[in-house]
Amino acid sequence: MTTSSPSDPSVDSAVVGVAIPIPDPWGAHLQKLRIGYGEERAAAIPTHITLLPPTPVEPDVVDALAEHLAQVGTKHGPFEILLRGTGTFRPVSDVVFVQVAKGVAMCERLEQAVRSGPVRRQLDFPYHPHVTLAHDVPVAALERAFKDLAAFSCSFVADVVRLYVHEGDGVWRTRADQVLAGARAHA
Repeated sequence: MTTSSPSDPSVDSAVVGVAIPIPDPWGAHLQKLRIGYGEERAAAIPTHITLLPPTPVEPDVVDALAEHLAQVGTKHGPFEILLRGTGTFRPVSDVVFVQVAKGVAMCERLEQAVRSGPVRRQLDFPYHPHVTLAHDVPVAALERAFKDLAAFSCSFVADVVRLYVHEGDGVWRTRADQVLAGARAHA
């Protein structure tokens, strides 16, 4: 088991993240909007619901995490996610997001299963599934994002968990997709 925090990366480390990808056309649409709100780094961040936030690990841990996700995938089935409306973590954190209106409990179960494997870390805040729209941008952009997507709604079946890796360049690359092959979940 590796215990990591975002502030103690080793010299030869990779940064991993695990998420539920948001399928197109919604993923591409929300990513374009996020870039438009002034978050240029969003061009390298696929639209997602986080299960394991960015975490530095030793390179050999990446394979162990991929194996753990394969086990998680056999125990969890696909489930419906409904994204609807906006929310914010302000004033605690300058984040505006699209809310997960259906599928919250399944996201929570997956998050706990993912973090029970070889990569364990303390979270800075209690887990709250969401899709980030704007993060650490000027207040006017945060308020615009909150207003612009207040009536946004889409639904899809979450049927995969994705392992992302970046090696210091900030570009999140898909390392592995794990199909959720267990019995279909009904939230």
